[in-house]
Amino acid sequence: MTATTPADETPAPPRRARAAAIWALLGVAVFIILLDQLTKHFATEELTGRGPVRILGGLVYLSLIRNSGAAFSMASGHTWIFPLIALAVIAWITWMAFKLRSMPWAIALGLVAGGALGNLTDRLFRAPGPFQGHVVDMISLFAPYGEKFAVFNIADSALSCGVVLAIILEFSGRQRDGTRIPLRKSGKSKGSGDK
Repeated sequence: MTATTPADETPAPPRRARAAAIWALLGVAVFIILLDQLTKHFATEELTGRGPVRILGGLVYLSLIRNSGAAFSMASGHTWIFPLIALAVIAWITWMAFKLRSMPWAIALGLVAGGALGNLTDRLFRAPGPFQGHVVDMISLFAPYGEKFAVFNIADSALSCGVVLAIILEFSGRQRDGTRIPLRKSGKSKGSGDK
């Protein structure tokens, strides 16, 4: 009698698959952190003391904002809580990495980790001080100062994309260990007819 597996493809050897997934997670996270910090350095050097820079015909504006809160400057009086949330997210991703063997999940978690660490770096090392630092935002869509959408940065974008990708993977039945759960087909039972 042969055992069946829910995976829809032949899995790689577990140790090799896990190592590849972890390296992918780390690579994506490091790339996002570096890109985020480089763009923030550019923003503080080039946009300080000047008005918004209009690009792509006004689709995007580059405007330097120092944000003490979350998106749309929510909870700006509670800056200290955001580093704690970021640390909790990093701890959760580290725990998830022990059973990670899926490359799509590695990319999703790498995006989330990179985004969380990018903004955590600001919270820890930028003024006014550790755990109170203001995040550097610079990308504004459709209007100069976030009138249409929150001003954001590369870390925010990576975090959002990682969460969306994780939701898609979860709902498509893809597991972090590389297996795939077959989705149930919704349909009417045999013998029932449409009216």
